[in-house]
Amino acid sequence: MGEPASGRVPFVGLTGGLGAGKSEALDALGELGAATLSTDAVVRDLLQSGELRDLLVERLGKEIAPGGELDRAQIAERVFADPEQRTWLEGVLWPRVGERVMAWKAEVDASDPAPRAAVVEVPLLFEADMEKVFDHTVAVVAGEQIRAERAAERGHAAVESRAGRQLSQQEKADRADYVIRNDGTLDELRDDLSRLLATIGT
Repeated sequence: MGEPASGRVPFVGLTGGLGAGKSEALDALGELGAATLSTDAVVRDLLQSGELRDLLVERLGKEIAPGGELDRAQIAERVFADPEQRTWLEGVLWPRVGERVMAWKAEVDASDPAPRAAVVEVPLLFEADMEKVFDHTVAVVAGEQIRAERAAERGHAAVESRAGRQLSQQEKADRADYVIRNDGTLDELRDDLSRLLATIGT
């Protein structure tokens, strides 16, 4: 994913910090007529492949794949605690994720009727220097208290400790082309995203 992906459908990279509501925004964009893809979902799919399972077991040990299936929680625990392992895993995953994303984008560009946009949720969009491949980038942000409450609802004890190598919300917002605040209701979020789609589609 190193070159701009020109096409007939606006290509949008969506990001945001833990608890900001980027997945909620992705769902809303889909309801508003955009084609959507989550790189987290792509990663989950890749981790179910035999190729990746074998690579990870060889690197991290058999205990990460009890019963022959990868335990994502154990992998995350090992990788987040070890920058070298995290760098290795990113080197394994990101090229494969990039291939999947670009294949999906080609399908979207060929679809008829065309969607309003092709939106990809990428948690580490700027950290991985992926922004250059998109026509537009969007950061979803929310107040720290709201983020903490949402993270707690999902079983995450603390936002910052889970953030790992992620940029701060402000850094993501500063680097994004558009910023969507998600402090209010779902209807307010949908209204903001509808205006965004109208803007990037012009």
